[in-house]
Amino acid sequence: MPTPERSLKTEAIVLRHSEMGEADRLLTLFSRNAGVIRAVVKGARRIHSKKAGHLEPFTRVNLMLARSHELWIVTQAVALDLFLPLHEDLILTGEAAYVLELIDRFSYEEGENHVLYQLLVETLERLSRGDPIFTAVHFFELHLLDSVGFRPQLFNCVQCKEEIKPQDQFFSAFLGGAVCPRCAGQAPDARPISVDALKYLRNFQRTAYTRLLQAVPSTAVEREVETILQYYITTLLERHLNTPQFINEIRKDREK
Repeated sequence: MPTPERSLKTEAIVLRHSEMGEADRLLTLFSRNAGVIRAVVKGARRIHSKKAGHLEPFTRVNLMLARSHELWIVTQAVALDLFLPLHEDLILTGEAAYVLELIDRFSYEEGENHVLYQLLVETLERLSRGDPIFTAVHFFELHLLDSVGFRPQLFNCVQCKEEIKPQDQFFSAFLGGAVCPRCAGQAPDARPISVDALKYLRNFQRTAYTRLLQAVPSTAVEREVETILQYYITTLLERHLNTPQFINEIRKDREK
């Protein structure tokens, strides 16, 4: 049986942290070279800690880690990007936290995924520079699903395999994609999806991000796409996520 590596140098995004002991902090990181890892920052909660400011959620950081028993210990940390705009607006904070929560839920511990790591970095950059949230977040969701093996079928009926026609259809989370009207009765969880919402979902799968920025969906289509994806993702995870409720509460407060 191979001996575990005793040290690791990697770039990572801080997903979340929690208190550990009297002065330490336990980080959950998504790293370029080792997927999701957990690492302890010794003395991070002390006033004069030099590492703490480099290790807040959303931060992209270069790390040197040393293994101690079952956990990594952070020995060096240098921030590469703090993504400050994500901390200055509650909606952006919520959306970025949602992206990180999806990474945390769908990723395996200590399993590298360079494509997914790059997608995460690009998504945080897009949100930070003010790209449309609808485009940045849903592009991320569809490509995350591709990366982890849950790409929804949107071009053919998942039941009969016939090509989907340009008309209102249905979507089944349990079957994993679009269902034609003829087969909808065979999928108990199937719910309606408009032709416009289906078009946007398809575009997120197959169209370059820069071209998607030119599209301006209606509010109704935005909400429908969001609802369908939340339905699919929570079905896959068999649990509700924490961040969507926070985002909805902030939206309601701003609409008052």
